[in-house]
Amino acid sequence: MSRRRVVVTGLGVVTPLGLDLESTWDALLAGRSGAAPITSFDVSEHPTKFACQVRDFDPAAHFSVPDTRKLDVYTQYMLVAGKEALTRSGLDLDREDRTRVGCILGTGIGGIQELEKTKELFLERGPRRVSPFFIPKMMSNALAGESAIRFGLEGTCFATSSACASAGHAIGMAFRAVQWGECDVMLTGGSEAATTALSLAGFCSLKALSTRNDEPTRASRPFDRDRDGFVMGEGAGALVIEELEHAKARGATILAELVGYGSTDDAFHITAPDDEGKGACRAIQQALRDGGLTPERIGYINAHGTSTSLNDKIETLAIKKVLGAHAHELHVSSTKSMVGHLLGASGAVELVFTALAIERGQLPPTINYETPDPDCDLDYVPNEAREVRVDAALSNSLGFGGHNTCLALARFEG
Repeated sequence: MSRRRVVVTGLGVVTPLGLDLESTWDALLAGRSGAAPITSFDVSEHPTKFACQVRDFDPAAHFSVPDTRKLDVYTQYMLVAGKEALTRSGLDLDREDRTRVGCILGTGIGGIQELEKTKELFLERGPRRVSPFFIPKMMSNALAGESAIRFGLEGTCFATSSACASAGHAIGMAFRAVQWGECDVMLTGGSEAATTALSLAGFCSLKALSTRNDEPTRASRPFDRDRDGFVMGEGAGALVIEELEHAKARGATILAELVGYGSTDDAFHITAPDDEGKGACRAIQQALRDGGLTPERIGYINAHGTSTSLNDKIETLAIKKVLGAHAHELHVSSTKSMVGHLLGASGAVELVFTALAIERGQLPPTINYETPDPDCDLDYVPNEAREVRVDAALSNSLGFGGHNTCLALARFEG
């Protein structure tokens, strides 16, 4: 069976830098950090007291009061980003066979805000006060189910959950659904809103977070020698992808072509990467092979780049192992330096940025890069955006559990 070509026609985001695509992109190119002290809950006893949170998000601007009672924040973010992606794609769903339009979305943690609030209510007032909306709000597949309901998507629909690789897996599965003819159009991406007192405490206990409390905007510093951990982020990224001939028939603007997908596991440790980067290497190799790309075609990599000691070192090693001498010729950046680590949503937001990099010829920087690390010796687009034509790019996501995904995009050439 021949595989169908898949193109990207719509993008949408909600991030710590902005509540839509253009405001986020402008802030990204300007090298702005979304990190700030946490004020939404008491952090006096937490070692880390800041995060990259979505600010000024008004549910009332998007949802009715009854709807806000039924939707956890992470689902709200997804619905807003999804609506933007669908609108920007120009897709008229009333003219589509909705059974051929599906939805696969990822989240690492799901509705933890609702879980924490309801647990407190349960302990204070007993089981009879637990809302009937508790389970539908909390469950990890809510963002996919609610998106299908709101937009009327009747094709294949489910959620993926694989820590920081969740959205990468969601997009990869959506890619396959279109390639293999299961659907003609897919809404895909991921969402996370896990900046809570309990989540923060858990990541602090893992010693995974930066403790640069006096300088939050300088805390996320991927590949820099003085990095001391990642910065929690939140938000959503959404993409509309569709079969090429379907997109051309309706006169869609094609932003990029999704050409390759790789998915592996380290089978090594629940939180640490394999020290030789073998799983990450294989994911990158698979994406290149799947997309028919040589290393020399790759001009840009949006790295997982968490700003943790092990991840940055191992990802750099994997890039060099797979791409060889060309690794030192291409551009690599970590947008987590600005939006933080969006956990299960990171792969979606980062693929949105990668698609824009190809379409607009602009590469977002890695900010806070000040002191080179001998173990991280690639061109990380330090501190300032660049205007560079890119023909093909990769986006890596490497998650707890040893999960690795790599997605390959190329400039659409007709």
